[in-house]
Amino acid sequence: MEVEVEVEVEVAKSSSRLVWFRRDLRVDDHAALYHALREGGPIWCVFVFDTEILDELLREGWRADRRVEFIHAAIVELDAALRDLGGGLIVRHGRARDLVPALARELGVDTVVCNRDYEPAAQLRDGEVGAELARHGIGFEQYKDQVIFECDEVLTLAHKPFSVFTPYKNAWLKKLTPYQLQAYPVRRYAAALATPPTTAIPSLADMGFEPTNLVTLKLPTGASGAETLFDEFLDRIDRYKQTRDFPATKGPSYLSVHLRFGTISVRRLAREAHARGGAGPEGWLNELIWRDFYFQILWHNPHVLHRSFRPEFDAVRWVDDEARFTAWCEGRTGYPLVDAAQRQLAQTGYMHNRLRMVSASFLTKDLGISWRRGEHWFARTLNDFDLAANNGGWQWAASTGCDAQPWFRIFNPVTQSEKFDADGQFIRRYCPELAKFDRKRIHAPWLATSLEQQMAGCVIGRDYPAPVVDHAAAREATLERFKAVKGGVA
Repeated sequence: MEVEVEVEVEVAKSSSRLVWFRRDLRVDDHAALYHALREGGPIWCVFVFDTEILDELLREGWRADRRVEFIHAAIVELDAALRDLGGGLIVRHGRARDLVPALARELGVDTVVCNRDYEPAAQLRDGEVGAELARHGIGFEQYKDQVIFECDEVLTLAHKPFSVFTPYKNAWLKKLTPYQLQAYPVRRYAAALATPPTTAIPSLADMGFEPTNLVTLKLPTGASGAETLFDEFLDRIDRYKQTRDFPATKGPSYLSVHLRFGTISVRRLAREAHARGGAGPEGWLNELIWRDFYFQILWHNPHVLHRSFRPEFDAVRWVDDEARFTAWCEGRTGYPLVDAAQRQLAQTGYMHNRLRMVSASFLTKDLGISWRRGEHWFARTLNDFDLAANNGGWQWAASTGCDAQPWFRIFNPVTQSEKFDADGQFIRRYCPELAKFDRKRIHAPWLATSLEQQMAGCVIGRDYPAPVVDHAAAREATLERFKAVKGGVA
């Protein structure tokens, strides 16, 4: 499906523009590129490996970062796709807020065009870029592309932002029309693309980074990789609702990193899910609506980056325990499902969504450690790290956010394991030292007798850690911690 746009018989004046790619690394169904091309040409394209972001990773010692390698592969593919259409990608390495205005002046363009970014730091950067461009008489235009509905497009009847998901979802679905899901027909106007000189794209080494295990993981990259994953998912989307919570089952779409970097259009995904209908597609569309929900939460409540969405929970007295936090990060808590989840993250940069909830609950409710520390760890290790969703998910788990898990409901890591990995298949994959325990003992191996441990070749406390906390006692401590803030009211 394509956007229905009235085609003018004659374009009165060509407009040279520079399209700035950021987290939208594809050609097809690209809002900013489409709008730029519709104005005529020449249309130049640029991507900047922004040192304001990359240098922070290098300062923290993250020279091998899968996200940087993923982006690099996507950029190589994007450049090739643009050149196939007669254009190409100018790739720079430096401060984007400096390089983009400088390139716009160098090319003599009338306008810089990009897709809107909703994160506070990006908004500040874009504000500076727009002001610098204006100083030189160059326009700056931004378009909606990351989400279906943005900012103030879905509001309550009182014209206020939603803070609870279900009424937001209902309003989102009520507002949805085929127009919001239509694709932008970029290729129809590709003749306006300008071809830049062929220059070498900076290598990972040029930027101070090293290759990771991305190739070994066989994670498909670029727009072609997104298409591959989407095609595979469509074959099983009808079973999504039944399979999505089981980490040993191929249930999710695995498209989250592609959505994060825009190698596939969210309109394309939502359109397919909406058109198909049924429990599976509707369940998956629900997740895409959650994504929009967290974007608008961040937009209207930027304080959530540093404080609780619900201010009263800033008074919660979290535990400062570096040893236990490190054990959680490294998958050494003694709770198999939590440890398997953390090891999956360390080895692959991915964590199953159900396990993100289990692991986050364990850090905040069993260990009593602040959600901010967990949020930061996920931000550094998740391939698909997205500020809005990551913050929203962590505050949900910690019961400090909007529409949060009630503070008195606390995940039991053992019963979660028994329910969602009943045979221990996922645990055995990432905690191989536990592989010989039977399906009864593998969820709580410390309960196994000495003989059972010896027969399994895994002595608790020697070959696999004993639990760092007792869940029942930790649960009571968490209830007391929150009651102190809520005045003892459950």
